[in-house]
Amino acid sequence: MPAITPPHTPAEWAAYYRLRYEVLRQPWQQPEGSEQADDDHAPTTTHALLLAPEGYAAGVGRLHPSGPAQGQVRFMAVHPAWQGRGVGRQVLEYLETAARSQGLREVVLHAREQAVPFYQRLGYAVVAPSHTLFGTIPHLLMRRVL
Repeated sequence: MPAITPPHTPAEWAAYYRLRYEVLRQPWQQPEGSEQADDDHAPTTTHALLLAPEGYAAGVGRLHPSGPAQGQVRFMAVHPAWQGRGVGRQVLEYLETAARSQGLREVVLHAREQAVPFYQRLGYAVVAPSHTLFGTIPHLLMRRVL
């Protein structure tokens, strides 16, 4: 399996954002560009990218500080051809390692309902219902103590 790294080159950033768009925005007819966040390039934001040998993104995710000793994982996405192969777990473990190295003691995330079992298998617990994205995708707030 290829190694996970932050995106560095323009081609890596393009692949990173392409996967975020194709998995997290395009199926709900959201405009291109909506997969990007204002704090993506903040020095405190950590990005995870697993490139497939063909050069496209197989998995992505990001972490940013969200409170005292707390980080938030966002924009987790795995290419359909790579789902069920441990990519999501690897991306999340990479981000959790980064959180620990930054002195963070817990990680929170807002999971889509269908992703809750994945996060639960990796030690996350549901805290409360969260928001409904695009009016149709219920999310749950989840937390894991590191």
